[in-house]
Amino acid sequence: MAVVNTQPAPQDAATAGGPERGRRARRAKAGAAGGHLHGGWLTYTILAVFALGSIVPLVYSAIAASHSKARLSEATPPFWFGGRLFTNLERAWEDANLGKAMINTIFVASTITVSTVLFATLAGFAFAKLRFRAKNVLMLLVIGTMMVPPQLTVVPMFMAVAELEWSNHLQAVILPMMVSAFGVFFMRQYLVQALPTELIEAARVDGSNSLRVVWHVVFPAARPAMAVLGMLTFVLAWNEFFWPMIALTQQNPTVQVALTGLGQGYVPDQGVIMAGALLGTLPLLIAFVLFGKQIVGGIMHGALKG
Repeated sequence: MAVVNTQPAPQDAATAGGPERGRRARRAKAGAAGGHLHGGWLTYTILAVFALGSIVPLVYSAIAASHSKARLSEATPPFWFGGRLFTNLERAWEDANLGKAMINTIFVASTITVSTVLFATLAGFAFAKLRFRAKNVLMLLVIGTMMVPPQLTVVPMFMAVAELEWSNHLQAVILPMMVSAFGVFFMRQYLVQALPTELIEAARVDGSNSLRVVWHVVFPAARPAMAVLGMLTFVLAWNEFFWPMIALTQQNPTVQVALTGLGQGYVPDQGVIMAGALLGTLPLLIAFVLFGKQIVGGIMHGALKG
């Protein structure tokens, strides 16, 4: 005699508990498998608002740069492009000596970025994985320097620059910014979690010296954080204004110092000023378009490692 099973078949985990629970289970399964998770309409609305708020100032700078001084002086501001964009760009390029300023700024920002990433990674590795006396005290001193306002260091730095006869030379801007306390702290916090101590010990057992350990173990593990720190450092160095304005002149300027020359005069031409600001922002936009995917990928890789 055949036995008939009258119990209901067990429900699948994706459908048990109703349609809503099934959707959540399928969404979690897709995320675990590396699929794309789709947000709701509220998420996309908030992202669109933030994206629009970020783009509007840049777009309006381009609109203002395409109009004459007389048009920008009217009571009703322009809301669309005019016909003087290239004229204002050419005038801003010539009046502010932006060609030399661009070369100087690229050299200064690149040098500061490379040195900051290198020294911060080495110091972060030392604070994260090496054992030496007063390590915690030294780390607290590094963090403490972040609490000192930059304005308090201007007078000592200017006295040192004047004593070394570096006024109006690029090294006066580069050397004080070759490493940052934030970079050391950032790399230390990352390497504590992302770099297993066992890898360092295994490299030591294989006969690697300190240089080989840093090159073959530390740098590959720290690459995502190095990319993020490099991006942040380059942007900060490119936009630095306070100290370059004191150490440099219009004869040997960076971009931010050169742009101050466009605002001189009894009635400054706002269209030319906006054109100069647009030219000063353009290299950062190009760099982010070219390397943005790698930078975001490094951030996500670091997040998954953590």
